[in-house]
Amino acid sequence: MNHIALKMLMGDKGKYFGIVMGLTFASLIMTQQPAIFLGLMSRSYSFISDVGLPDIWVMDSKVQFIDDIKPLQDTELYRVRGISGVEWAMPMYKGLLKARLTDGTFQTCNVVGLDDATLIGGPPLMLEGKLEDLRRSDGVIVDIDGARD
Repeated sequence: MNHIALKMLMGDKGKYFGIVMGLTFASLIMTQQPAIFLGLMSRSYSFISDVGLPDIWVMDSKVQFIDDIKPLQDTELYRVRGISGVEWAMPMYKGLLKARLTDGTFQTCNVVGLDDATLIGGPPLMLEGKLEDLRRSDGVIVDIDGARD
């Protein structure tokens, strides 16, 4: 019986080649699409994982996605600070601005505000300078991609 099945499968070279190519393409798609999905998902929470230091993030209940800018009300912030076991709670600013480059073109920049007392939210590793340089007048940090471009 197996002999007849193999003969039917491999008897027509065009059908056999089509089946092998179809299975190859299907397996490629089955491995590629989850990889794309996981890449997109990791980008959606990368801001929170890159900051890394806070154990718990508290945000307004009306926030729909990570880049949705709805600040937490002061009363809610005081409520979070009043919970026993909470050592520290500060608002974090995240926004966008348009910067004019020297050639006159504009570039959209992500702006992240840090707590000035603790500098929590700053980069854990810096190639040049120190995180404390932000306390100086007009101090900014530029990531390596922004420094190149």
